[in-house]
Amino acid sequence: MKKKILIVVDMQNDFIQGSLGSSDALNIVENVTEKIKSYSERNDLVIATLDTHTKEYLNTLEGKKLPVLHCIKGTEGHDIDKRIKNCLNTNTIYVEKETFGSFRLKDIIEEYLKKDGIDTKDIEIELVGLCTDICVVSNAILLRAMFPNTEISVASSCCAGTSKERHNASLEVMKSCQINVN
Repeated sequence: MKKKILIVVDMQNDFIQGSLGSSDALNIVENVTEKIKSYSERNDLVIATLDTHTKEYLNTLEGKKLPVLHCIKGTEGHDIDKRIKNCLNTNTIYVEKETFGSFRLKDIIEEYLKKDGIDTKDIEIELVGLCTDICVVSNAILLRAMFPNTEISVASSCCAGTSKERHNASLEVMKSCQINVN
């Protein structure tokens, strides 16, 4: 049986009910909590990413293209939503990332596999979270490049984009990159 890894992307207050929140993001919270619970019950690895910015965010390239303060480290908006946080267990690995995707995921996953002598072809990685068209797609494609022989999937009912159209377009892009969309 393959080892499963869940990556919970940026389920933070600012993306759910804060400065960049949306009703679509609110609507996936319950689905994401159920997904996390299923992984925790099997004692599978759960990694939670946090979009992390400083007060200087508006001076960055991203801040100039998206001039909305969000996920400033040390603020309530940076915190993971309490409903999500309550489902994460003590074994959850948290990854702060300054931009859309995280190269650190590769090291974390390889270290996890190394301790049990598991090959990357013997795992499955699933992604859920926000926003489908920015951070979810970025991490999914990075993971596809880093783990070319690993099954990677995205749970579409556990993701929301900046719009329904962009959410759906991103799912199609991921399918084109041999990422399973469920």
